[in-house]
Amino acid sequence: MTLAFIDDPLFYLVAVPAVLIVGIGKGGFAGGLGILAVPMLALVSSPIQAAGIMLPILCVMDVTGVRAWLSRWDHGLMFRLLPSAMLGILVGALTFRYVSEAFLEVLIGTMALLFSLRYWLGGRLRLRLRLPDGPACWLWSGLSGYTSFVAHAGGPPLMIYLLPKNLDKSIFVGTVTIYFAVVNYVKLIPYALLGQLSAENLGTSLLLAPAAVIGVKLGVWMHDRVDAVLFNKLMYIFLFCTSLKLLWDGLPQVLS
Repeated sequence: MTLAFIDDPLFYLVAVPAVLIVGIGKGGFAGGLGILAVPMLALVSSPIQAAGIMLPILCVMDVTGVRAWLSRWDHGLMFRLLPSAMLGILVGALTFRYVSEAFLEVLIGTMALLFSLRYWLGGRLRLRLRLPDGPACWLWSGLSGYTSFVAHAGGPPLMIYLLPKNLDKSIFVGTVTIYFAVVNYVKLIPYALLGQLSAENLGTSLLLAPAAVIGVKLGVWMHDRVDAVLFNKLMYIFLFCTSLKLLWDGLPQVLS
């Protein structure tokens, strides 16, 4: 297979900052903003192609995360989370060809909107759905697997389940890191079968890989030097605006 790549300069004007932001999060600074990547790329490419380009980059980043946190994660919790996450990935793979790009724009835009509103409204925006731990685990981790498959946005559903558990900080970060490393590497199989790892997508991922490495190093550097609150506010403002743009583009087609 001969690698190709996207040659539109506008794409890289958006893609490089998107990958940098994800890398900064993987480096330990403002980690929740990884959800920005696909919405940003979807502004200059299709959501489907955006997801295909980001997956190899995420897998490369995950190697660093696994090395750092391999000794600090909750084994029992992980083995409860992964089966339903795999089911969510399977549902995403089986329905992927039947989902329109407009629907994905609306789905990604809605998730980005809710995630940004949750940040700004804090405790005033809460889901009141209360379930026993077993069904709750299957619901939220399954939804996490699905949204991770279609848009690499599995974080919000997983956080809804994990945050009330008040885990030790290191165990929490380690569990989330290992969880998404497993999820991302499993996703490589259906992505390849669905043609998402095309020569153009892989070539573009390769071009963007240096930005991923730089982003991770920036995240480590920024951890103790930059005001995380100010950075988060700016990024969530951008996430909010991006969500509105995706909804503006996708909703008329979905509703028509």
